[in-house]
Amino acid sequence: MPPDAANTPAARTDPADWVDAHGDPLFAYAMRHVGDPELAEDLVQETLVAALAARESFSGRSSERTWLTAILKHKIVDHIRRVCRERANESDRTAPEPTGDLFDSRGIWKKIPDPWPMGDPAHVLEQREFRQVFENCLAKMPDTLAAAFRLRAMDEFQADEVCQVLDITPTNLWARLHRARLLLRGCLERNWFDGKAPEGSL
Repeated sequence: MPPDAANTPAARTDPADWVDAHGDPLFAYAMRHVGDPELAEDLVQETLVAALAARESFSGRSSERTWLTAILKHKIVDHIRRVCRERANESDRTAPEPTGDLFDSRGIWKKIPDPWPMGDPAHVLEQREFRQVFENCLAKMPDTLAAAFRLRAMDEFQADEVCQVLDITPTNLWARLHRARLLLRGCLERNWFDGKAPEGSL
């Protein structure tokens, strides 16, 4: 079978080969959203089990990997929704913190912050060391803030989709994004941009 045959619309691999054919991309997708290797593995495993049960529904109109990724996405959203529902308290749902003078009503910076002195952000983001620091900073956030940031800023969900997943109002969403950005900025400044980047990383 050609290297990319497993990812063509007409291709179907044996479920026994799913881990080899799709495991790494699915794990990378899950890690991007949850940042926890053990949890990412569990979600991928749940995805493969669900896909096996629903295999006859796979029509082949999309690639097998696209189909598996869609199942994984639903698993991730369900996980995020469950965690936020379990850990959110009444004040977090009904009394969001004010956004102050930093962001407008859409969550956009009113005044662009001074640039970090480390070159092209896209280049920095590709570095393994920075990614680790970035994920550590997200992991330190309250789950409700990290979930809002991941869905809106990293996976580019529309605002109304994020509100639906997290069961919050638009005002609450922008308050969470505001708090998440401030926490993330402060953490990165302390742990990466304040002269603490690994030597030779840029």
